Order: sequence, then C-alpha cells, then structure tokens
Amino acid sequence: MKRNKEFFRGCLVGGAIGDALGWPVEFLRLSEIMQRFGAGGIRDLLLNPSGKAKITDDTQMTIFTAEGLLRAENRHVNKGVCHPPTVVFHAYQRWLLTQGYPRVEDYEWIYDGWLLEVKELHARRAPGNTCISALLSGKQGSMERPINNSKGCGGVMRVAPVGLFCRKEVSFEMAAEIAALTHGHPSGYLSAGALAYLIASIVEGRELEAAVDETLTELKGYANHEECAGSLVQAVDLSRGCLSDAAAIAQLGEGWVGEEALGIALYCALKYRDDFERALVAAVNHDGDSDSTGAIAGNILGAYLGLSKIPAGWVENVELKETLVKIADDLLTGYRDDQEWWDRYPGY
Repeated sequence: MKRNKEFFRGCLVGGAIGDALGWPVEFLRLSEIMQRFGAGGIRDLLLNPSGKAKITDDTQMTIFTAEGLLRAENRHVNKGVCHPPTVVFHAYQRWLLTQGYPRVEDYEWIYDGWLLEVKELHARRAPGNTCISALLSGKQGSMERPINNSKGCGGVMRVAPVGLFCRKEVSFEMAAEIAALTHGHPSGYLSAGALAYLIASIVEGRELEAAVDETLTELKGYANHEECAGSLVQAVDLSRGCLSDAAAIAQLGEGWVGEEALGIALYCALKYRDDFERALVAAVNHDGDSDSTGAIAGNILGAYLGLSKIPAGWVENVELKETLVKIADDLLTGYRDDQEWWDRYPGY
C-alpha cells in the first residue's frame, strides 16, 4: 500500500520530534545524561516557557530542503530546464540569512518565499560548522567535484524530503548530490542517498526490512560505498541481537559522521519498529550526536508508522509543527497550477 498524507506528515514531524528530544543531551556522554535525567536517560521533550520543544538546525535545513525541491519542480514544469541541487543550494542561502548571515549580492534575487516570514526559523540553533563554511564559500560541491572531505552528518540529517518527493529511482542520487553541496566525503553524501532511498521505499509501501535490503542494493552500486554499507549491515545485525541499546549503539559509533548517524537511527527504527517512542528514546540516549540520530530515526519511523502512531503530546508540543505539516502536505501535492502555489514556491 502506497503511503499517503499521514506518512508524509509523520516523516517530517517525527524527524523534528527526534531532533527536539535529542538536542538537550547532544554534547553529553551517556553517563552524564543518566546522571541528569535518571537511569532511563531523557525520555520526554523539554518544553520552553512557551510550551514548545525547540528544534535545531537539523529541522531548519530539512524544511529548506523541502522548499528547494518544490521550487525546483515549479521551475521544471514552467520553464522546462532545472538543476534541483542548485535550487536547493539557493534555499540553503535563504537558511543562512535566517541564521544572521548577510545576503550574497550575486544571489540577491533568491531572497524571497514564505519561509523567511516564519519567525521561529530565524532562531540560531548551533548550526554545523561544515554547512556554514561550505555555504559561505559560494561554491556548490558535487559528488564529482567535492568541496571538502567532510563526512559529518550535516548532509544526511536534512534530506528526508528527497525520499518523500522524488521517484525512488532518482531519490538516491538526488539526495547524495544535495548532501555533496556541503559534504564531500563519500560517506557524507552516500549516507544521505541511502536515507532518501530508504524513505522512498517505505513510502512506496515496503516493509522496513525489505526497504533496507533495497537500499543496500542501491548503495552498493556507488563507488566508495563500503564504509556506509558496512554501518547499515551492522545496524541490521545488531537490531536482531540481544545487546542493550547502549552497547549496540556504542558499536555503531557516536553519530557525528554520516554513516554512523544513519546506522544508529536505523538500528533504533528496526529494533522498535512498532514503537515510535521507544525507538526515539533509544536513538538519543548515547554518547554522541543525539539530535541528528534522533531526527533521522524520527524521519524513518514517522514515514513507516505515520503521524497517528506518534505520541500526541509530542506532536502538539514540538516547535514548528504547523510549518512541518504544511510543507509535508505540499511535498505530497508536488505541484499545483495556480497563483497561490507560484507565490509560495516561485520557480524563476
């Protein structure tokens, strides 16, 4: 059964919830997390005085990825020529503007769109140094012409919309090229391709393990896939074993780099495939990059289980829920031939 609006919303809102759950403990060791939150670690969203759990740059960039894809599609339909990674690169320049960086004179014409009017997106939430430096350079990296040798998880954590929006057969390469805009190491962009392809398979109606098998087959068709594929195979094996979550995740790494972040998220999604809450609690309680591993796990299981299987309190309390739902619905629509759509996603 092809998945519908329920699952598109689940993917984006679920990712934001994982991001918000993990952010308060991102730089803590597991022992410190347990000392602060008890033996079970952090298990619920921490709310700010306004009653919302804050998201980070992971969710911000995911939203701008989605906007870039939608603007690229509008351009393709109306102009016939388009290079989506370039349009997404321009979307990331708009994200840079929300983070307090000045406009780039060469791109003065790109600074429009409804996301710039979303006040919460202008909050600075510890953006990644690699993303910032790569985007400030003004250069667009690609798989063929890498901009650096970074395999940080800043590429994979933002590409879930590619798996929702693109046909499965193009989703891997599209996400990898979008990640390569800023991350030039194969494990930095191939992990992104793998996540998008996994989500595309899930949206097609595949069961989780079948989607993983398909993803591994696709991944192995790319050069220098061994490190990323090894992490995914290890995650599958560990999910079937009897180690504690902490011990299993420690074998997969800390999640600061692309293949580790995806491996940890996949382990948690497979281990608790029918329990969104348990999966995300496992995904954030470890020594490493808790918000990114939580976000990716939330993307995967949100797409698999749907919004209604996510705890209602988490859905209502996560920051930018309305924006996430709106852009998830727009990704499902893909394109609409009317002025309102053009105004929302100009395709110049």
